[in-house]
Amino acid sequence: MLLEGLQLPLTTPFYPDGRLNLLKLEHNVARYSRTPVAGLVALSNFGEPTMLSEEETRRVLRGVAGAAKADKVLIAGVSRDSVAGTLDLIESAAAVRYDAVLVRAPFLFRAGKAGEHSKELLTYFQAVADRAALPVVLHSGASELYGELPAEVVIELAAHPQIIGLVDRAGGQARFEMLKTRTIGVTHEVPVTMMFGAVTGRMRVQSEAATQGLIPTDTLTGENAAVAVALANAVVKTRTKVVGFQMLAGSTVGMLEGLRAMPAFAASAPQACYEVLAAWKDGDEGLAEEKQARLHDVAQRVEEKLGVAGIKFGCDLNGYFGGRPRLPLLPLTGEERVEIEALMRGLRN
Repeated sequence: MLLEGLQLPLTTPFYPDGRLNLLKLEHNVARYSRTPVAGLVALSNFGEPTMLSEEETRRVLRGVAGAAKADKVLIAGVSRDSVAGTLDLIESAAAVRYDAVLVRAPFLFRAGKAGEHSKELLTYFQAVADRAALPVVLHSGASELYGELPAEVVIELAAHPQIIGLVDRAGGQARFEMLKTRTIGVTHEVPVTMMFGAVTGRMRVQSEAATQGLIPTDTLTGENAAVAVALANAVVKTRTKVVGFQMLAGSTVGMLEGLRAMPAFAASAPQACYEVLAAWKDGDEGLAEEKQARLHDVAQRVEEKLGVAGIKFGCDLNGYFGGRPRLPLLPLTGEERVEIEALMRGLRN
């Protein structure tokens, strides 16, 4: 799976009484699908995955898949402390045609010095990847406490044919360059469109159905049936592209270090985040740096300091539904809301 451009981590909306609000989630996904982001990530760290029951988790996966446009790459956060639990959730994601899964280190291996649990981490990720029904993207947290993966572990795992990339929140140009150098021999052949865009699983289903004059209505309504429609334009012509181990910056302030990104602040301001990578892709590094500098203070405050509550309030400011995080996480105070409104005044979209 090609992981180019901006992969947007979704928030998970709740009703004021704490119940899962699937209608608002689907509304957000439909609106994000009209932006130039390349993909959508369900249940990343900022999607409050540990706050959800197993049934709610599967409802979120189904809701996102049903509301997203077919050309948007879908990535599912599926981490569980056990190999069996993670694999079970990967099966659920594959059933609704996600394109890849995001897997972080189990909580019980996050304490202690870097590398202390290297053997256990390697075993966990290799066991998951060996049996995973979808390509695996590693997730490395911002620090040892939050699940940063030791470089040597990442390098060894990159050789696994089913592990296609890394989202790194710790970041830093030196770490990215070192990992890039140490994984330079890793290659994957991925399907792409004639314009070198990603080919998603949902695009393939529609294309296969179009060749038979049918389209499965589960791509439209969630039901398992088929109807006859004119779909000449739905046939996707593909080619292949060779890519290396794909590394994505996991923080907004580090987007230009990875040149692919999965920044949490993108949920609050997708256009502003996209413009950073778009400027770089157009060859204007000065403009890209200028646009990233414009995001620096607000992203650092909202994403790094205020976390889920800050991202959700940023969503509210830009017409997406954020709402409150689920307890025991607390919403922003009045002073924090005023501060974020001021910081985001020029980032409305």
